[in-house]
Amino acid sequence: MASPYPDGDREKVASKLPSVLQQQLKVRAAELTLDIQDAVEAAITAWRTTEHPGFEVDTAGAKSFSTWLPPGLYEDFKTTCTSRGVSYIQGLAQSVRDWLDTNPSPQHGARGTDPERKIVCNQKGGVGKTSIAAGIAQAYAEDGKRVLLVDYDPQAHLSQQLGIPQIPPGADSLVSHMCGDGQGDLADLIVTIEGERFGKRLDLLPACYDAFLLDASIAVVGTQKRGFQKEASLELALHPLEGDYDVIVIDCPPSLGIAMDAALYYGRRRRSEPAGVSGTVIPVLAEDSSATAYDMLADQIGSLCQDLSLTVDYLGLVVNQYDSRRGYVATSSLDNWKNIGDPKVLAIIGDLKEQREAVRMQQPLLVYAPNSDQADAMRQIARGATR
Repeated sequence: MASPYPDGDREKVASKLPSVLQQQLKVRAAELTLDIQDAVEAAITAWRTTEHPGFEVDTAGAKSFSTWLPPGLYEDFKTTCTSRGVSYIQGLAQSVRDWLDTNPSPQHGARGTDPERKIVCNQKGGVGKTSIAAGIAQAYAEDGKRVLLVDYDPQAHLSQQLGIPQIPPGADSLVSHMCGDGQGDLADLIVTIEGERFGKRLDLLPACYDAFLLDASIAVVGTQKRGFQKEASLELALHPLEGDYDVIVIDCPPSLGIAMDAALYYGRRRRSEPAGVSGTVIPVLAEDSSATAYDMLADQIGSLCQDLSLTVDYLGLVVNQYDSRRGYVATSSLDNWKNIGDPKVLAIIGDLKEQREAVRMQQPLLVYAPNSDQADAMRQIARGATR
């Protein structure tokens, strides 16, 4: 639907657009100092002149959206939609999605060649590290960033949840490259996670069974190879891949050993890197044992930073599987997490079903239930963990 602009130069167009695309459009237009109406005009014009339209966008739950376009452009747009056999809402969603992909945030280029590095960690098991790592990686990819998700946990829950086989013992893997025994190109092991929302921007480096012995293996290499720095082993392995990605997310094992030191070192603030770009995202539960585990991790981070004279930023906490019906222990623990202040609480995620269902279906959460509260929480965490 269109109505005349007051001075006749444009007409108001009313349609629908998924809320996530509306938010991304608003932010990206502001970053590029554009009016939203100019961004939408450019998006529709480019989409109409593209020979091969983009992937279908999930428009379930699309909300009202209006803007001002030059007279006649919306009618031409509708004609193009009809010729391509797509609805007007789908055409608009594809137009905006393609425009976001071809007009990246200027913040990406400002960071040079170093990708953002998000280390999702907690030595306590069962707090949801894997679901948080997978969720924020999906959110970044959905937002147009190129993302590498690394299953650094020998239990391989992340790989299994996405239906990707674990690398067998003795085969070329992240562990062999960390130990200086890589036989091929680590990039050859990467698997692209399918999903139109990700546009082939989300990759996974699968887990390997040999990681069960990673601490011991790195320790042995450290005694055999002069000048080998065990804390830098993960960085040395992943460095050849960094130029291909905007964000690298590490799903860490529940450990406080050498492997954890290597992950923390990888997430340190690099020279000339702004504060709060890379660092740790720490999932916790609203109960007492989780607080004890957090204190142990904080002690390890503090010791590593002091010993090696480096800085590891806390990007934030995620209070996961929260249910106020569990009573005073849950509610008081939540208050305690909030009162820490720094690191901040990025999100509070309820004990909901969608993530468990997605795991059962071996699908990414943002594919299985893109409009769920859990999916929105993952997007909130991703935004909060990037400054």
